[in-house]
Amino acid sequence: MLRVAVVLASAIFLAFIVVPLGSLYAHLSPDRFVALVTSPPALAALRLSFLTTLASLALTLLLGTPLAYVLARGRFPGRTLADAAVDLPIVVPPAVAGLALLFVFGTHGWAAPALDALHVRLAFTTAAVVLAQLFVGAPFYIRAARTGFGSVERVYEDAAATLGSGPLRTFALVTVPLALPALAGGAVLAWARALGEFGATIMFAGNLPGVTQTMPIAVYLGLSSGDLDLSGALAVVLVTVALIIVVAARVFEKRAV
Repeated sequence: MLRVAVVLASAIFLAFIVVPLGSLYAHLSPDRFVALVTSPPALAALRLSFLTTLASLALTLLLGTPLAYVLARGRFPGRTLADAAVDLPIVVPPAVAGLALLFVFGTHGWAAPALDALHVRLAFTTAAVVLAQLFVGAPFYIRAARTGFGSVERVYEDAAATLGSGPLRTFALVTVPLALPALAGGAVLAWARALGEFGATIMFAGNLPGVTQTMPIAVYLGLSSGDLDLSGALAVVLVTVALIIVVAARVFEKRAV
């Protein structure tokens, strides 16, 4: 009896997830879907989303990798606080994240005098989209990379050092390859989180077609304007990408074990 109850509860919850997502695919015919995703508004949102997420991922790898290594290997005062700060964007509501970025990088934000002196404007630009995606997506990579670096046995690094390899060379040729499954899995999750970002983006970057209107924003606007077909087509793209990402992340997790 208990086994039947467990199976039934599991089936109900799986159906609760699968059926709504599956309904997105059943909403449109293949021909209608292709026509919608190749329309100018959809192509503009698709192009902007992929370009900005690639830029945010590059920044995540560039800035997040050193931080993850320091958190995994370093021993310094405030390390626990730094560790917690990295995880904060994961639990902070996206709209709050966008507002926080606006308070710092907005027209009247803390960094406004320095940005004005450099003739740089960030808020409500494509750069703001990248920063919002970086803010919410990078923690997923840093957490995975931190675990990956922490799992690398130092005996291999020590062996490389005894053979004359310098710290940077050892890191690039020994540490990174050994931690690569975790790094790749984290990068995939960070990119997926950036691709699905909505709240922080619309607060900090706004909604400017071709400039800041990413796919999640286009989905919302299509729904608001009554264009359910366009919203559904873009939603199918996002769900399909998310499914691929989840499968890829699972593969990387297995390799990391």
